[in-house]
Amino acid sequence: MSMAPDMKVTLRLPTHTLFEGQATRLTAMGQNGAFGIWPNHVDFVTVLVPSVMTLRLVDGSEEIFGIDEGLLVKKGQKVSVATLRGVRGDDLGNLRETVEASFVQMDEEERQARSALSRLEANMVRRFAELQRSWQ
Repeated sequence: MSMAPDMKVTLRLPTHTLFEGQATRLTAMGQNGAFGIWPNHVDFVTVLVPSVMTLRLVDGSEEIFGIDEGLLVKKGQKVSVATLRGVRGDDLGNLRETVEASFVQMDEEERQARSALSRLEANMVRRFAELQRSWQ
């Protein structure tokens, strides 16, 4: 059995792919604590919690991401991460600021969308009530 030198990592958000590339190491945080994955690690699936995920790329550089809850699947030489929200950072100091700004903006957009949906639902109920009164 040959030992693989790297693994393909894909980090997906609901709207786009945040990262896709080759890495020699991945660290993240699951429900049971922090863990690391190397290219020949055993296959597994885990739930991720909001935290920092780091990748050591094949050129020796490191990528860091602030992620929300999600799911990580390792199968063979492929690692797929699906998360609700995520941002790429340059360093841990800037990552914290980026996460706060990005996630707060997303929370506000979600709140506005929920508010608009509530108004639509209320309007639909009111119109059905008006239709029902007109038929009686």
